Amino acid sequence: MKILITGAAGFIGYHLCKSLLKDGYEVFGVDNINNYYDQQLKLSRLKELKSFDQFKFEKVDISDRSSIKKIFINFKPNKVVNLAAQAGVRYSIENPYVYADSNLLGFINIIQLCSDFNIEGFIYASSSSVYGGNKKFPFSVDDRVDKPLALYGATKRANELIAYSYSNIYGLNTTGLRFFTVYGPWGRPDMAIFIFTRKINNNEPIEVFNNGDMQRDFTYIDDIIDGTIAAIKKNLQCEIFNLGNHKSEKLMDIISLIEKELNKKAIIEFKPMQPGDVIRSFAEITKSQQMIGFNPKVNIDGGIPRFIKWYQEYYK
Repeated sequence: MKILITGAAGFIGYHLCKSLLKDGYEVFGVDNINNYYDQQLKLSRLKELKSFDQFKFEKVDISDRSSIKKIFINFKPNKVVNLAAQAGVRYSIENPYVYADSNLLGFINIIQLCSDFNIEGFIYASSSSVYGGNKKFPFSVDDRVDKPLALYGATKRANELIAYSYSNIYGLNTTGLRFFTVYGPWGRPDMAIFIFTRKINNNEPIEVFNNGDMQRDFTYIDDIIDGTIAAIKKNLQCEIFNLGNHKSEKLMDIISLIEKELNKKAIIEFKPMQPGDVIRSFAEITKSQQMIGFNPKVNIDGGIPRFIKWYQEYYK
């Protein structure tokens, strides 16, 4: 089985590549290694992946259609996993055009090529951000998702609608995965658990929004990878799944756990709610359990110590 993975140097992309490579898959990774966060972290992830003989990599942007097309021609993938996207809710307010290039044009390029080359299955990253300010909890894939609070969530919902139309017109197998606040070793430096760990460790103040009255469905990376691989194998015709831990954790509890693990007290600066942010996220996962056998195993009291152990080793 040959799998093309976009966003291979990213957090989820790196872990997915590594897991598939260990299982003997042939993997071609692409990534533009942009500077949205520390490029050295991305290069370190790639260095790990390049130790596998059956891993190939090319630095390319998915908005560059001709370069991506050459990879389809030469590599001839059986399935494609699209994880490449401009991430971040807040950054979409500052720099909307990057989201149009990567999350819209780039997505169209990949899905069109999947159709042109008769790819067996197209699996793509969506996000819990599509739920926007929905007030019904937990968030179900059957809920309406037509009021995203920021451009990032709007682009992810657009991806789902585009995938639906390609499944309908071309019979392309598409599976969208709504990831809920993923964390763990090799994580993204722009995410809360990473930021809190770094700043508490360095005795710097942390900004906590909405006076700490925030809840998130924090999902450990290994569980996300298990769910993603299950979706790749199932290769359903046109589906969307929530991949979350099915637990809505209080932000202040997360901070307490990090304090305990680092044996340091956080210096907290409480701030008002930020534009585009949501107060709570919480995944309903019955459909994911029934159709792809998704079964998250790692809770925050097991996952956060693992992340901090990696953080301390990586940054010495």
